Amino acid sequence: MDQRLFFVLGDLGANIAGGALIGWLICLLTPTGWNMLLVMVLAMLLGMLFAIPLSLLFGSFFGAMEVMVPLMLTGMVAGMVVGMHAAMTPVAASLALLEGAVCGLACIVMVWVMNNQIRGSRALPMPGSLKHD
Repeated sequence: MDQRLFFVLGDLGANIAGGALIGWLICLLTPTGWNMLLVMVLAMLLGMLFAIPLSLLFGSFFGAMEVMVPLMLTGMVAGMVVGMHAAMTPVAASLALLEGAVCGLACIVMVWVMNNQIRGSRALPMPGSLKHD
């Protein structure tokens, strides 16, 4: 994952905005009283489907793979969380947006942590420390 500020903020913003939008859409589509297991599976699938156009949009600015993988995870998690909540009790649109945004934040942080675990943490070079030959 790119560690330049533009890309870090872009990935963060894409996941938070994507999670909020997906949470809101799932809230609109989930009637109260449905079977929670069915809602969980359907909302996860719909969340991933909704994440595809968002990942194409954000991926053109911040890198395809850097956005697609976390955003698909965000779609799954936000869809599941908001969908199951909406199946239990009516959920306001603002709460669905908030829950989806929190899911997006949690997913991108988890992806960053796991990426550092797999690749090993690396110190960012300090400005002026690069030697030019």
